[in-house]
Amino acid sequence: MSDNFPGALPPDDANFLQRLRPSRLILPVVIGLAVVGFLFYRSYKPGDLAPLANADWRWLLVALLVLAARDLGYIYRIRHLAEGALSWRQSLDVIMIWEFASCVLPSGQGGTAVAPFILEKEGIPLGKGLAYIMVTALLDNIYYVLMVPLVLLIAGAGLYPHEAMQTGFVATLRVAFGVSYIFVTLYAGLMLYAIFVNPRAVRRLMVRLFSFPFLRRWRRKAYQHGQEMVLASVQLRGNGPRYWWHAAVSTAFVWTARYAIIGCLIAAFVPMDMGTFLFIFARNITYKVILLIAITPGGAGIAEGAFPTFFGKFIGTATMTSFMVLLYRVVTYYLYLVLGMVFLPRWVARVFVKQPVAEVKS
Repeated sequence: MSDNFPGALPPDDANFLQRLRPSRLILPVVIGLAVVGFLFYRSYKPGDLAPLANADWRWLLVALLVLAARDLGYIYRIRHLAEGALSWRQSLDVIMIWEFASCVLPSGQGGTAVAPFILEKEGIPLGKGLAYIMVTALLDNIYYVLMVPLVLLIAGAGLYPHEAMQTGFVATLRVAFGVSYIFVTLYAGLMLYAIFVNPRAVRRLMVRLFSFPFLRRWRRKAYQHGQEMVLASVQLRGNGPRYWWHAAVSTAFVWTARYAIIGCLIAAFVPMDMGTFLFIFARNITYKVILLIAITPGGAGIAEGAFPTFFGKFIGTATMTSFMVLLYRVVTYYLYLVLGMVFLPRWVARVFVKQPVAEVKS
């Protein structure tokens, strides 16, 4: 794919393609691989990689199946939320481009920032597309709100990596985790009320809240977000229990699979009982908090650097931990960079059919 997109494209189209241009891959790849290389350089000892020779390939197969099942769950969910307006092929393209965008944009934005545009190019009106994206955000937040008490029961104080206590990291993580949980809970409750009870009251509340001097710069965005909630409410209120049941189950499925990947990969090289597997699953919840606040594209560098702190104790040697960092990022990050490079040119050629797209392939 060329970075020089046709100048005849409308501004929104050109801006979208610029945000996902291939040159944006260079920075996250360099950062991520540099951190992994540093981890290997600092930790490598001859013989530490011996467990690779005794890998349990069944667990590696399970990890790949879980990864595939997660993506199939995402594909099913977006097609269901869009009320069948997307074909299976379109749903696959949407998810692959969405994942690719999550890899090349800062973690705080992720694929959600461009998802309404992707859906609009697939023929879904912007208002409906915003409603569907808001539903995914709402369901994702509710899963998080409900899962945190459960993982606290499973892991207790071990939810945090106390092996890093001497650095003060755990104390900071506790605060970040608690603040994020409170914020997500309040936001999920606000979205529920807005979509199902009184969206206009929520819009007024947001505008008044962001009228304070220190928040006034975001007042326009607050109004826009409130308006999106009103549109989402109009679009979604008529959907019956079956719609919400399938949406909720598919959400629980994809996020459970997402959190289970690390445990499956570690189990391929380290003998593990169910209790340890669940413990790793629980700790993954706090690990994701680090990625949410990362400012690099796809959390590059942050994800690799934080991984040993959270999961090193379950793996053994520092060298094996460095290898596990690389393996985890290959299957959850670099894989989607490659898939995005495959899907994006074909998707652009398909949905931009009314525009000259002569240079979508390299």
